[in-house]
Amino acid sequence: MKQITFVSADEAVSHIKSGSHIHLSSVASVPHCLIQALCRRADEGDVKDLHFHHFHTEGPAPYSEERYDGIFFDQGFFLGPNVRKNVGGGWADYLPVHLGESQKLYREGYIHLGAALVNVSMPDEEGRVSLGTSVDCSVAAVESADLVIGVVNPNVPFAYGDLLGVEQFDYLVKDDTPLVTAAFAEPTPTEVLIGRNAAALVEDGDCIQMGIGALPNALAGQLGGHKDLGLHTEMFADGLLRLIKKGVINGSCKKIDTGKVVASFLLGSDEVYSFIDHNPDVLMKDIKYVNNPWVIAQNPHMKAINSAVEVDLTGQICADSIGTRIWSGTGGQVEFVKGATMSEGGKSITAFASQTKYGGSKIVPELHPGAGVVTPRADAHWIVTEFGAVDLYGKSLQERAKLLISIAHPDNQEELDRAAFDRFGPHYHNFNV
Repeated sequence: MKQITFVSADEAVSHIKSGSHIHLSSVASVPHCLIQALCRRADEGDVKDLHFHHFHTEGPAPYSEERYDGIFFDQGFFLGPNVRKNVGGGWADYLPVHLGESQKLYREGYIHLGAALVNVSMPDEEGRVSLGTSVDCSVAAVESADLVIGVVNPNVPFAYGDLLGVEQFDYLVKDDTPLVTAAFAEPTPTEVLIGRNAAALVEDGDCIQMGIGALPNALAGQLGGHKDLGLHTEMFADGLLRLIKKGVINGSCKKIDTGKVVASFLLGSDEVYSFIDHNPDVLMKDIKYVNNPWVIAQNPHMKAINSAVEVDLTGQICADSIGTRIWSGTGGQVEFVKGATMSEGGKSITAFASQTKYGGSKIVPELHPGAGVVTPRADAHWIVTEFGAVDLYGKSLQERAKLLISIAHPDNQEELDRAAFDRFGPHYHNFNV
């Protein structure tokens, strides 16, 4: 391995040109030292019109703030809490894309990257580095950008999967900032019930996908008695790690990547990050591979478990916005929905609480004005709340309405039934499902 030369963060970002589009490695592994250096350049009036792209990011997000209007403009592929307010105020924006296709924006030139800024692990003896907890579309960014800056951080785990060579970087910077962690989210009693209903649809030997948070943790907590589960997922955290360590998830029944955990990005405790470090049983892969429906479908009995903001009585699933207010993003929901339904014996499952914290029904007569349809009604299969699980596939609109109302909160069922009658007419009450 050749001698590696390091430069300061300020030296590295001094080569970024005004007008550039910039990729940031995301989630827990944001290169904050480079962002801070760019802020110093901006404060000195030395740069302008920089556009930022990334998955959701943890930590400060000055690139989305009003004070840098005309200098920075954030256009993320998925929103986290740190940018929602600024997107709502118009100081930042959301770029709709299936996460599996985010890399395509770079590789096929829809977004010409002037720079890629990524956190990486310490290099191995062969001069290879890992993107650690944030592979996502960062491989494509490194391949495509005019300027590539890597932050070598000993806190970034060396995860197997898609690795990079140090020769692919124009500048390397040293930093030892710890990765952002997320504590285990304890599920509520309602979430435990939802988890139980969703877990009843998972069988021994299935391959699963789910996200992070209290609801996925509740589901994971209900899978402890299962056997030989596989994991092929965008991301995972402590709830699923517990199942891996118990041997419930071992990947023995997977048709591809047998015996391996496959993911693309992570957010969890230090225990999660330590677990993937130099672990040959974990593959952190390019989002092009992980979220490809044709890849997902190759594992039989794939169970994709996602969530929703609201679902209307015909099965349209909104998962990215509250009315016109963008809350998160399309993510990989549709890619896993399609992959699971193409899989032999697979199921797509959408699980959520029947009510908002304010008591409003999440099963609604029609989506709120401006709400985004992430999963179309024709792709909606199993819908799960704390009151049960229903399968919409192969059901007509009136049948769907009856099924969905049956798992709505009892306080909302009468109002929903009245709305269905007004929509479908007097014959609506003349049949049962």
